[in-house]
Amino acid sequence: MKKTIVALFAHPDDEAFGPSGTIYKLAQENDVYILCATKGEAGQNNSQKESEELGNVRAQELEESATLLGVKRVFFLGFKDGELSNNTYHALAEKIKEKLDELQPEMLITVEPRGVSGHIDHIVVSMVTSYLFSKLDYVKSLYYYCLSKEQRALVGDYFVYFPPGYDLEDISLSQSVDDVWDIKIKAMYTHETQRKDAQTIIARYDNIPKREHFIIINK
Repeated sequence: MKKTIVALFAHPDDEAFGPSGTIYKLAQENDVYILCATKGEAGQNNSQKESEELGNVRAQELEESATLLGVKRVFFLGFKDGELSNNTYHALAEKIKEKLDELQPEMLITVEPRGVSGHIDHIVVSMVTSYLFSKLDYVKSLYYYCLSKEQRALVGDYFVYFPPGYDLEDISLSQSVDDVWDIKIKAMYTHETQRKDAQTIIARYDNIPKREHFIIINK
């Protein structure tokens, strides 16, 4: 039976650099939507689009990635990149709940509670998503995207604190994306402003299995 699934992220590119292979697979048989808290306007710009407002460029990149992945629609929630915090918890929760009530998803996808990379924006989105999952009866499962210890070992210093990966026995689902790796690469490269990050992530997977990991909470 077709499900409605909502993936929640802080920035454009979080979907592509994160669980894009799984999103693509799910979108083949389900209605998948993305909620993005910000337009990534505080990020870097590795493209030639210097004259355009970065947030608008990155928003368009996410739209292109979402189309490639089969996502039905992207909703931007209007928060500022780098400014998600205690002061925005309630407003963010209200905006997300409004969309979830409209879409009535059975399943949510977001990053694990430490934000995968330790980015505070990621942590806030994960925390608010966890809160709403606990409150909304129509949502039956929550998928936290995470890194295994093997994947984490390939990442150098990043931000102030990049948390450790997860032991395989603590991971609920280890999803092979080898069969859709070309789609995942294309999705990453739609984020032209973040091309250097895309190249780094792609190179990182040269010698390890191409998998996406999730911790799953079911009601």
